[in-house]
Amino acid sequence: MQSITEQDLAFLRQAIELARSARNDGRHPFGALIVNDAGEIVVTARNNAVRPAGEPTQHAEMVACARAARLLPEEKLARCTLYTSTEPCAMCAGAIYWTGIGRVVFALPETGLLRYTGSHTENPTLNLPCREVFARGQKPIVVAGPFLEEEAGRVHEGFWVG
Repeated sequence: MQSITEQDLAFLRQAIELARSARNDGRHPFGALIVNDAGEIVVTARNNAVRPAGEPTQHAEMVACARAARLLPEEKLARCTLYTSTEPCAMCAGAIYWTGIGRVVFALPETGLLRYTGSHTENPTLNLPCREVFARGQKPIVVAGPFLEEEAGRVHEGFWVG
């Protein structure tokens, strides 16, 4: 059984709310935040990959990693947790790895996201679990998830149609 605390669930719900906020602003519904080992939020981020204002690599996790890397040294990042509304894609998992975040907690798995996106051209899912990406690296990253799948999924309901 995966280890998760009430605090983890609270931060995960904040990531889901960030995703809802992104959706309300016309962005893809993804949100992430990074929390230090004292339980303090370091950064929050929403997806900004919708063109023309955004660009395709500005997934919530990528934005959060970039911001956190400018604020904290690697030894502190290694003790941080990234909470995200949806499992990090392969690109975001790479960013998490290179940023040096030590733990990831996610809500909706990539396979669950596919149920909502189908073959939508703005989000062709990549069936490569973040655990597999991290397993290829030389530094350990703890992964916990999926959790709160139904809550996280509701943010995507009706978004990817048409």
